[in-house]
Amino acid sequence: MKIEEINYDVLIVGAGPSGLAAAIKLKQLANQDKQKISVCIVEKASYVGGHTLSGAVIDTSSLTELLPDWKNDNSPITTPVTEDSFYYLSSKYAFNIPTFLLPDTLKNDGCYVVSLSEVVKWLGTTAENLGVDIFTGYTAKNLLISANNVIEGIETGEFGILKNGTKSDNYTPPIHLKAKFSFFAEGSRGHLGKKLIKRYKLDENSSPQSYSLGIKELWEVPKSLSKPGKIFHGFGWPLGSSNYGGSFLYHMNNFQISIGLIVGLNYKNPWLSPFEEFQKLKKHPKIEKLLINGKRIGYGARTITGGGLFSLPKIYFPGGALLGCDAGFLNPAKIKGTHTAIKSGIIVAKAAYLELKTKIDFSLKSYQEDFLSSSIYTELTKAKNFKSFMNKGMFLGGTLFKAERLLFSKESPLNFKNEKEDHLYLKKAKKVKKIKYHKPDNKLSFDRVSSLPFSGTNHRDDQPVHLLLSNKETPLKVNIPLFRGPETRYCPAAVYEYISPTGQPTNDINLVKSLEINGQNCLHCKACDIKDPSGNINWITPEGGGGPNYERM
Repeated sequence: MKIEEINYDVLIVGAGPSGLAAAIKLKQLANQDKQKISVCIVEKASYVGGHTLSGAVIDTSSLTELLPDWKNDNSPITTPVTEDSFYYLSSKYAFNIPTFLLPDTLKNDGCYVVSLSEVVKWLGTTAENLGVDIFTGYTAKNLLISANNVIEGIETGEFGILKNGTKSDNYTPPIHLKAKFSFFAEGSRGHLGKKLIKRYKLDENSSPQSYSLGIKELWEVPKSLSKPGKIFHGFGWPLGSSNYGGSFLYHMNNFQISIGLIVGLNYKNPWLSPFEEFQKLKKHPKIEKLLINGKRIGYGARTITGGGLFSLPKIYFPGGALLGCDAGFLNPAKIKGTHTAIKSGIIVAKAAYLELKTKIDFSLKSYQEDFLSSSIYTELTKAKNFKSFMNKGMFLGGTLFKAERLLFSKESPLNFKNEKEDHLYLKKAKKVKKIKYHKPDNKLSFDRVSSLPFSGTNHRDDQPVHLLLSNKETPLKVNIPLFRGPETRYCPAAVYEYISPTGQPTNDINLVKSLEINGQNCLHCKACDIKDPSGNINWITPEGGGGPNYERM
C-alpha cells in the first residue's frame, strides 16, 4: 500500500499541556496577524487526556498568560487550594511541619486542585476551536529525517500487525506527517525524544537525567469527609528518609480524593516495590480514616522527569524542539511541572511563528535563547541543587535547600549535579535487607492485577510486544542472580513475570526458566525503560489507541 503523506507548517507529538499550549499560541499569533499556519497534533491515546495523569495541584500563571480569560471559559479549574499542610510521617503518627520551616517552593497559595486529564481535554477543545488538527489514536513511531540531517516529521505506527510480524486482514499502513517544524511533547522519557537526544547529542553538556515514579488512586469518600481544596503532602514513612520521595492527598470536588506516592527511581534496594509502598501508605491512621468508608474509582502510574536545571538537554535541533517533560522542565522543588510545560509551549510557539513569518533560517535557536531569559529558567535556577540535596537524605537535603534559599535569594553560587543514571544506583540483592510486604486486604490495599481495570488499560492482545529487550539473556544472567528480578517489583502493572518450568511465577534463582512480558498490562509509565539495572529494556509505542484510559486522573 502507498504511504499517505500529509504536510503541515507545525507538527506536535503529544496532546499534553506543553503540546496543546504550543498549538494554541501558534494559532493565536497567526489569527492576530491574519496569517494562515497549519498545525497538527498526533496523540497516541484514544482521546485527548486519556494518557494524562498527575496529582495535581497546578500553578495557573502560565495558563493565564496563554488564556487570560480561562476562568470564564468553561474551564475545569474550579477548586482553589483552601488548606495547605505538610507532614513528616512515622508509621503511626503525622507531625505537622510549620510553614516557616518549609522552602517557599512548597507553598501553594493561589494554586488549584485539578484533574489534569480534564484540564487537557479542555485545552484540546480550545485548540480544535482555533483550527488545530488533532489525530488521536495514532502513535508517532519513527522520525523522518532528511539527507542533511533535519527532522522533517514523523511516521505514524501501523495498525493490524500481528505478534509474528505479519499483516492481518485489518492492516492499515503508516502515514507520513511532515512539517517545517516538529515539536516533541511526549511527556516523561519520550520514545522519540530519547532518540533525538542521542542522535543530536543534546545532553552532551548535561548531567544524567533523574526520574521518579508516581502511583496514584482516585477515591470517592463520604460527603462529611470531603473538603475540596484541602491538600496534604507528606514525607518519611513509608519510604524512610534515605529514599527520595513523598506522598500527597488532595481533596477534589465531587467528593473525590486524589492520593498518591512519588518514589525517586534512584533508590538502591532492589527489593523495594513502589506499588507495595503505596499500599502501605493508605494504612497510615491519618489516611486510613479518610478512605476506610470510601470507594476506589481510579488507578494509574507514570514517571516524572525531575533532574532539574543541570539535567536539561539542549532543547532545539535541526527542524524541531523538545517541550515539557520531554525536555525535563518540571521544577522538583515545587513538585509542579504543568505551568513550566505550558510556558515552554508558549516560548517555542513564538520562536517558530517568527521563523515561519520571516523565513530567516528556519532554526529554533531563539527558543533556547528565550528560555534562558524566561520565568522557567529563573525558577529552575533557584532550585538547581534541590535534587542533589535531597539525594543526601530527606531531612538533611531539606535543611540544606532551605539554608541555601535563605542565604541566596536569587542564584546560588553552589553547583551540585546528579552523578549517574537512576538504574546505576541499584545494589545487589545480597548486600541489602530484603523487604517483606503484607498481602492486600482488598479494602485499602490491593494487588497490581486487580488494580489495572481501574486504569482502563487495554491493548490488542495479538499485537507485537512493545517492551523490547536489547539482550534476551540479561534477565536470566544478570537481573535474577544479582538483583532477584527487580522488574517484577518496580513495574506498577505486573508486566514482568519470571516463570518456572511448570509455568508458575517465581523469583527463585534455581527455578526460573524465562521472563514473560505481559505487554497488554502496560500503563505506559516507562519505569522499566529507566530502572532496569542493565538499561536492557526499551519502551516503544504500541499500536495507537492502546494503553490506559484515564478519567478524572
